[in-house]
Amino acid sequence: MSCTLRVRWTLIANRFPRPWRSCPRCGIQRAFECSGKFRLNANGRRLDAWLVYKCTTCDDTWNHTLFERRNARDLDPDLLSSLEANDPSLVERYAFDVAALRRFAHRVEEFAGRVARKEEIANGPAAPARLEIALATQIPFAIRLDRLLAAELGLPRARISAMEHAGHITTAAGLNRPVRDGCRVEIDLTVGDADVILRNARP
Repeated sequence: MSCTLRVRWTLIANRFPRPWRSCPRCGIQRAFECSGKFRLNANGRRLDAWLVYKCTTCDDTWNHTLFERRNARDLDPDLLSSLEANDPSLVERYAFDVAALRRFAHRVEEFAGRVARKEEIANGPAAPARLEIALATQIPFAIRLDRLLAAELGLPRARISAMEHAGHITTAAGLNRPVRDGCRVEIDLTVGDADVILRNARP
């Protein structure tokens, strides 16, 4: 029987990234919040699409360009329907494209996500010697892996760092890197803090 407990943590976003731009009405750099709404404009057979943002101070709008002068016949019908319906999953896809936002912003303010669900991948042993955590998320997060582990496992970040340096926490991603989908973390439970770690790692 395996001595490893395998769990999956699914992360979701607390809020959308906020681009900071010069607000024409305020006259200075302001944070802009995603409105969750698309704007479409048709010029003959050509379509333009934007994701609408609002200044957090004065509500002035900024239209973040998604595409311009696109032939309607070349568009996926499902994409067009999603744009017209302000599909939340499509809003999320564009709102979390930080690389695209940075091309139009002075800077982009990112926020940490949170673990929405913890589940055991398979029935594990009653007293496991190792813990494997698989992280699942559909979007990139700004939070570092060591900060996430410290917050969710109930341990000081210094303890997480010490365990990594001693080889008791291993991950290919590196603990000082942002959380990404598919990241796996293995923890040796034979060196202390096992009760606290298991209690917080499980559902």
